[in-house]
Amino acid sequence: MAAAPSYGERMIVAVVNFALPAPLSPDEARAMFEASAPSYQNVDGLRRKHYLLGDDGRSAGGVYLWDSREQAEALYNDEWRARLAARYGSEPQVTYYDSQVTVDPSSIIVG
Repeated sequence: MAAAPSYGERMIVAVVNFALPAPLSPDEARAMFEASAPSYQNVDGLRRKHYLLGDDGRSAGGVYLWDSREQAEALYNDEWRARLAARYGSEPQVTYYDSQVTVDPSSIIVG
């Protein structure tokens, strides 16, 4: 088994968006997101997930940092899409990005 990439290596970023059936307050969204967070803790290749709520509370999603696109695609299968659609009321849209350069407060990392 290959070693997991460090943050100095190129990563895949996936942005997931979905419409909500009714606006959520920040507190409502936080409670809903916290309830689903444990299901992402041991996903192979997932480095980080940020939950998102639109300013108007009518859309939500996540930003996921992955070791590889294959690992990301393994999560975003038909079962995952159906689960999100049932939970949030609409089909999620997934867009992939190849992260070429990462900036953190102390360094700039080129992958």
